[in-house]
Amino acid sequence: MDMDFLGRLALFLDSPTFPWKGMILGFGVTQYLFETFLSLRQHRKLQETTPPKALQGAVSQEDYDKSQAYGKAKSHYGFISSFYGQATNVATIYYNLLPKLWNLTGLWITQYSPASFSGEISKSLLFFIAFNISTTVINLPFSYYKTFVLEEKFGFNKQTRTLVSSHIFRMNFEPLKHRSYLHFFNQFFTDIIKNQVLIVVLGGPVLAGFLKIVQSFGTNFFYYLWVFVLFVQAFMITVYPLVILPMFNKLTPLEPGPLKTEVEALATRLQFPLKHLYVIDGSKRSAHSNAYFYGLPWSKHIVIYDTLIEKSEVSEVVAVLCHELGHWSEGHTTKLFAIAQFHMFYIFALFSVFINNGSLYRAFGFYNSQPILIGFLLFNDILQPLDTVVKLFMNILSRKFEYEADAFAVRLGYSSDLAKSLIKLQVQNLSTMDADWLYSSYHFTHPILPERLRALDWKGGKVE
Repeated sequence: MDMDFLGRLALFLDSPTFPWKGMILGFGVTQYLFETFLSLRQHRKLQETTPPKALQGAVSQEDYDKSQAYGKAKSHYGFISSFYGQATNVATIYYNLLPKLWNLTGLWITQYSPASFSGEISKSLLFFIAFNISTTVINLPFSYYKTFVLEEKFGFNKQTRTLVSSHIFRMNFEPLKHRSYLHFFNQFFTDIIKNQVLIVVLGGPVLAGFLKIVQSFGTNFFYYLWVFVLFVQAFMITVYPLVILPMFNKLTPLEPGPLKTEVEALATRLQFPLKHLYVIDGSKRSAHSNAYFYGLPWSKHIVIYDTLIEKSEVSEVVAVLCHELGHWSEGHTTKLFAIAQFHMFYIFALFSVFINNGSLYRAFGFYNSQPILIGFLLFNDILQPLDTVVKLFMNILSRKFEYEADAFAVRLGYSSDLAKSLIKLQVQNLSTMDADWLYSSYHFTHPILPERLRALDWKGGKVE
């Protein structure tokens, strides 16, 4: 990395003539308008009443109509939630809410903490917690609506909506009848609390390490920061299935039977380092189906949703897993990981240009201090246009990999079963069956179903 170039760029950008607040507001509003334009294109596509030619005969009119209705409901929700998100973001910037929250956390630190915890790292950790909690509370109505109204309307939500206060009296007389309501209500909010606790317990030390490295290594901090994040990622890959996932879902070993036999035979055939084969109780929260694998290169774990097993034939489940193992065999996971590391490195390197930019901090109301965490948040707003381009190219690459994984399954003889499974998953999940080309190019990491079926040369009819 050319340090002289980064230094010259930092000096050039640290100028009071740069309208930083206006630029960041402009980036945010422009991106919002562009994405709204794409959403309007897709919303028009969702008004169509005839299935795409590739799906005619494979998907019933009733299933297609349900998918379109679900898509329109999500589209309406998206318009409102994205406008709300944009409005809160503009308000945060326009009214200098970040420096106000930063000063408030500093006041809390001064009043309630010992002097040894009054430094920037302690203040940043408290700010991080306060900012995250406030964001969660602000977005809570939308989370609640999506789970208990939108998803419930289409039969996906498996949690039960109830207000504890409205059932307390009746529960005294009907404890068994209402116990499940209380359980599922608690599950919704318990999940939120668990997420907050995990963010503090895991995110706090990571943030502290992040800040300490930036403080300790001067302008060369991004090399060390990149290595640090690399180790954090490896740690999380190891810890997630053992500690985090069991907090939200129950993993049980797949019982002996035809499915386990065929999956293990497939793993042996491909020399896939399978260590465990699990079933996850995804049905306790949602009726959506999925399957995936995770783990270190020498120890992999396959996880299958119970909903997928329940609604698919054995050969169809194996076909889905064959597609997933195709990503591993073709080196897609390794390639994407390498790209992610390069992306992370250039982000940290560019951050070094802005970390001491006094004009940027002053534009957002930080006149007496330049907190590293705040600088990183503002820097990410500046990166929006570049990250939009990166997202577009990553989606193009991801769709290419999906076609290659499908082709891998075809070569192993799972063409028909994979096509049938894709159709079933599409119907069960009410996934979008057609999409505007520009919208899908920007948003979708997977090809839409008609495109995948054409690539699989699917000639079949109705899938039962």
